Parts: sequence; structure tokens; C-alpha cells
Amino acid sequence: MAKGFVFATPVVVLILLLLFYAELCRASTIGVCYGRNADDLPTPDKVAQLVHSILPYYPATKITYITVGAEITENPSNVSALVIPAMQNVHTALKKAGLHKKIKVSSTHSLRVLSRSFPPSAGAFDPKYAFFLKPMLEFLAENESPFMVDIYPYYAYRDSPTNVSLDYALFQSSSEVIDPNTGLLYTSMFDAQIDALYFALMALNFRTIKIMVTETGWPSKGSPKETAATPDNAQTYNSNLIRHVINDTGTPGKPGEELDVYIFSLFNENRKPGLESERNWGLFYPDQTSVYSLDFSGRGAVDITQANITSSNGTWCIASSTASELDLQNALDWACGPGNVDCSAIQPSQACYQPDTLLSHASYAFNSYYQQTGATDVACSFGGTGVKTNKNPSYDNCLYMTFGATRVLQIM
Repeated sequence: MAKGFVFATPVVVLILLLLFYAELCRASTIGVCYGRNADDLPTPDKVAQLVHSILPYYPATKITYITVGAEITENPSNVSALVIPAMQNVHTALKKAGLHKKIKVSSTHSLRVLSRSFPPSAGAFDPKYAFFLKPMLEFLAENESPFMVDIYPYYAYRDSPTNVSLDYALFQSSSEVIDPNTGLLYTSMFDAQIDALYFALMALNFRTIKIMVTETGWPSKGSPKETAATPDNAQTYNSNLIRHVINDTGTPGKPGEELDVYIFSLFNENRKPGLESERNWGLFYPDQTSVYSLDFSGRGAVDITQANITSSNGTWCIASSTASELDLQNALDWACGPGNVDCSAIQPSQACYQPDTLLSHASYAFNSYYQQTGATDVACSFGGTGVKTNKNPSYDNCLYMTFGATRVLQIM
């Protein structure tokens, strides 16, 4: 399975950086795993700048989960007995710091922790892992932490293409797979695997534990026999995944259930062993150019390249005159709220209040966010409601900010 981090000791702590889409802060979220198993990756400060440019809707990264170990059942060394005590120690430390309600502790698992996953209603944990799974599940339930799992429909298709259709693996199936025990209909392998885990949890009477997908994705390149590992398929899988998650579709077994998902991975990693696909799961090449277009808003593709994260003087960002009032209002509310834009200038009696129109106020707020985050192309997206212009939109005493006038320091 794809591994997101390099481990120097049997049990170590991973910090998952959750990349919030602003409108979803109370619903499902999408994040990206930052794998570093390579010797040609950009320096951490460059990565921070890059991560910021795929975040046009929220200019901060929040630490929300700590995982202790990763896919420990896949480790040839028997370290599983150490995981629960380590999780308890980390939780105790967080509690002393007053952070245990904000930062949850868990451990990631391979889907092979299940002995059976089809049909989903027959999902069951492998009995050989019961000695550590039971106390772990009790810990998760007590502390309201999620069960973390890495899910890869790609491998299921690659290893058994006669039994799994490519469309079913890519969220594109026009036919349905029926669970004979429940009558539930499945159009994607992802949903079927998630429900198999929920049924396995319910079989052990753990009905309140939520599931978090800590790794999933699709490789953009593979060896000659890995014909499904292409940029088009990777873009299709991840785009459909994002749309599926942020719409809070849920699964057939858990309709409307919120689900947090991390896409693997931020970069291609040239030191990973195995077939060619193992080194090509990234959204970006080491030079920070995008492997394919991907938009975390779920509204369309945005091509993020090295040029997109280069400062651009002499341009401004304004609201599109063709955008709907609802979209403009949502974008304006975000910019003046989570976007950290100082919107005092568009308040009554202030310099940019007149004309008192949604288009004018949104233009001022959009430009302020655009400039203070480095005047990047993506920072003027606002879900398609922002457009760049070379004409200075300033008027009378209302002065629109330009890049370099103000910078906001953000710790990623």
C-alpha cells in the first residue's frame, strides 16, 4: 500500500495537516498527505508556499489529528502491542495542554485489517488482530476519535480487472452493485469499502465511531502492465472523490454521513520501492508544477503550476459581473470572515462603501485577499466568481491594495 511518511522507529507520531475548504468547515473535508520519501523534493518553506496556493478559501493549515503509527498490521515487526499505550500517552499530553478536544488521537490502518469486505454488509475484522483492535476501538469510542483507514480502489482494479470495472473504481459506474443482504445499491468501490468498515464496526457493537480516510488516490503513471495509471484516470478519480465528499453524499449504508478524506499524495516520491506507480501518486512534481488539474472546491479544474505561485505585480482581482448574487455573497462572507480580509473600508461611511452594491464590495474584498496572499492566479478564483484585471479598479478615495503593500505572515 502507499505509505505517506518515512518511519525511523516502530511507533512514531504523525501530524496530519487538514486543508479546509471554507464552506465545509462544519461538514466533510478534503486534505492532502505530505509524503517525503524522495530526495528531490522542494524545501519545507517552498512546500508551505505551494500548499497555501491550493488554499484559496482558507489561508491557514490546522492541526486536527495525530496518528500513532501507520498501517501497523502491514509492519513485519510486531509493534501493534505498543500502539495503544503510545496513543494513551499522546492523549494524556494533549489533555495536559488543554488540546484533547481540538486534536484527536488515532492510528491508521490498511483495508487488509478486514477479513471480508464484500458484500459490504458482511464486513468483518480479521480475528487475528482482535488483541489490539478491541482496546483501540474502545479508546476511539471513549475519546470520540475516528477510525482511520487507507483506501485504494486502484489496487483492487489493478489486481483483479476481470472482477472490478474501471468505471466502478473511478466513481463513474452507470450500473449498480447490489448487496444481497441489505438491498443497498453501490455505484463506487470507495463507498462499498467504507460501508464494509461501518458494518464491521457495528458487528462489534461500536456504532458511534466515525471513519476517516487517511489515504486514497490514484497514480498518474505506472509500469507497462499498469495501464490504468494515467493522468486522466488520476484526475477523474480525485475530482469525483472531491465532489462526492464535499457534497456530503455519504454512502448507501450511511447516507449524508460526513467523511473526512486525505488524498495521497502532495508530491511524487522517487525513492519509494515497488512498481512504477508507487512513485507517481503525487498532485505535484518536485519542481512544484502540477501533474494534472485539480480543484478542491469540486466546481471545476484549476491548473496550479509554478507560474501560478509566482508573485504578479500590476494586476488586481475583482468580482465577475456574471456571477450570481448568491455565489458573490458567499464568497464575500468568506473573504471578510475566514479569509482574514480587513473589510472595514466597505462599511457604511467608509471610503469604499459607495457604490453600495454587492459587486463593488465583493471586488474590494476579493482584491484584498488576492494581494495579501501574494497575487497568485488561484487566489483570485473564489469558486469562479473572481477575475483578474490589469486595470486599477481604485476610484476617488477608495484605493485597491497592490501586492507588496501588505503581507500577512502565516505559519503553515
